[in-house]
Amino acid sequence: MRTVVGRVAAFAALALVMLPPLFPLYWMLISSLKGPEELQRIPPSWFPSAPGFGAFGEVFEVVPFGSAFLNSVLIAGVSTVSVLVTSVMAGYVFAKYHFKGRDFLFWAVVATMFLPPVVTLVPLYWLVSTMGLADSYLGVMLPWLANAFGIFLMRQFIADIPDELIDAARVDGAGEGRILLRVITPLVRPALVSLAIFAFVFYWNNFLWPLSILQDDSKFPVVLALSQLLSYSTSVQYQNVVMAGALIASVPTILVFLLAQRVFVQSISRSGVKG
Repeated sequence: MRTVVGRVAAFAALALVMLPPLFPLYWMLISSLKGPEELQRIPPSWFPSAPGFGAFGEVFEVVPFGSAFLNSVLIAGVSTVSVLVTSVMAGYVFAKYHFKGRDFLFWAVVATMFLPPVVTLVPLYWLVSTMGLADSYLGVMLPWLANAFGIFLMRQFIADIPDELIDAARVDGAGEGRILLRVITPLVRPALVSLAIFAFVFYWNNFLWPLSILQDDSKFPVVLALSQLLSYSTSVQYQNVVMAGALIASVPTILVFLLAQRVFVQSISRSGVKG
């Protein structure tokens, strides 16, 4: 009986903890299903009296939401893959290679993590514009193809891998590329999945840089399309359209986390274990 009561109390406490982060998603859902009249009711209702899905179709009619969604998939997907590749390569070099100035270079890379994005916005814009990449997909992705946090994370995980495994692979005739692909990458898979989640969510939600570098509406990511949608529907009667767009834009990041949550939790539990 005591065990049952303890489990019920644990589930109740867990439910209370889950309510604050899940409430915005619930509110977006019920607001997108309400009609304009119901949205103007005071006090607001907690459940839609006559739920409808018309707002979801109207999102794609008001703004080019479909093309913006695909643009975000392209930008976030390519940037995430690039971050994974560059992070594991640089992390391997910083962790297992010994050369003059290695530590200085590593901590110089780490120091860039503490620069506010606003400080680097103007230099990045000037650099990308000078290269002729303004208003292009490559211009949006170029500053984010490598990530200081990813390099730091991979270096910390790879440093814990015994050198004997790498030496044994070299004795067997494996090159550095094969060692990185067949030995290092499988051992840091939980860290790679965690980095992929962080990177994808960041690039999917990135707003300031695409707003600064893009002018063509057809290349806008979904966050800029949402801003257009919000400016279009400032009236309360159109809030269901705004909520429907925000809910659609949230689906990819939620799916990425749900699909990778087991490996993500595994990486967190392993990060505190040494030896």
